[in-house]
Amino acid sequence: MFHFRPNFRTLFHPDQFQGAAKTRRYFEGWYFKVVNKDQSAAFAIIPGVAMDEEGNKQAFIQVLDGKKQTALYHKFEFESFVSSKTEFRIAIGNNSFSANHLELDLPGIKGRLDFSHLAPWPTPWYSPGIMGPFAFVPFMECYHGIISMDHPITGNLTVDGQVTGFTDGRGYTEKDWGRSFPSAYVWMQSNHFSLPGISLKASVARIPWIRNSFTGFIAGIWLHDRLIRFTTYNGTSLRKLTIDLDKIELVLENKRYLLSIVAYRDAATSLASPLQGLMDGRIEESMSSRLEVLLTDRKSGQILLHDFGHHAGLEVAGNIEEIVT
Repeated sequence: MFHFRPNFRTLFHPDQFQGAAKTRRYFEGWYFKVVNKDQSAAFAIIPGVAMDEEGNKQAFIQVLDGKKQTALYHKFEFESFVSSKTEFRIAIGNNSFSANHLELDLPGIKGRLDFSHLAPWPTPWYSPGIMGPFAFVPFMECYHGIISMDHPITGNLTVDGQVTGFTDGRGYTEKDWGRSFPSAYVWMQSNHFSLPGISLKASVARIPWIRNSFTGFIAGIWLHDRLIRFTTYNGTSLRKLTIDLDKIELVLENKRYLLSIVAYRDAATSLASPLQGLMDGRIEESMSSRLEVLLTDRKSGQILLHDFGHHAGLEVAGNIEEIVT
């Protein structure tokens, strides 16, 4: 049986490379979403590593063009992957990544983007990041981390010979690691609302647990200067999750807040995803969906946010009957 034992040196730094001791059935990937100022360009850049049951290893960088709805998978020798032992800083060949930048030297896309004023998910001693106490559990199928809910961008990318400026655009960065994505999940994210400084991330997934499984969920709204959390471990209840071809409806509720989301689905692009370590699975991701978000303070009845998030990342994968309510 596969056991992922958390590295306590990096446990409270989920952005850092977690897999230094891994040799098989393991993946780790970082997800950089970048949208330029006039919202004419939107990319997801996904660097990572993957190892199968036999110990075959590779590094990779996926590039999803959210406007053209295309995706390219660039495979590298595993030895080209280098990571810092003290901070989140990795390199794959001539490409480098950290919480504050990405630099690309790939066929068809080159350039550097810098990120500032990050909005990370807090990591107190009792709750290391978005996983909360589940970060301490050694047998989870997939772990998750938020590096920044929202941040400004400076720099340019040259795409197919054309320079595209990203200065004053917005970015979002997260990551996953473990052995496989869940058998069923929904994931959505947007930080393009009517006012700057607002970002939403929400996911619902079927989580293996010893000899059984349960439906877990994590959502967070970065509202200007504070993070409002809805998670399996903070007393939140999943009131509704329905999925059809056109939209997804999600309702989460805790003692203080009620969060209702309607995600309007748009065309999606196929991406490689981890399956028992190697990137042999396929998922469909849209970067042009739309989220209607309603956040209410239950004690006062005040509507704290009712807005639409554009350029939303949206994934619906696996046997969704396992998670719908």
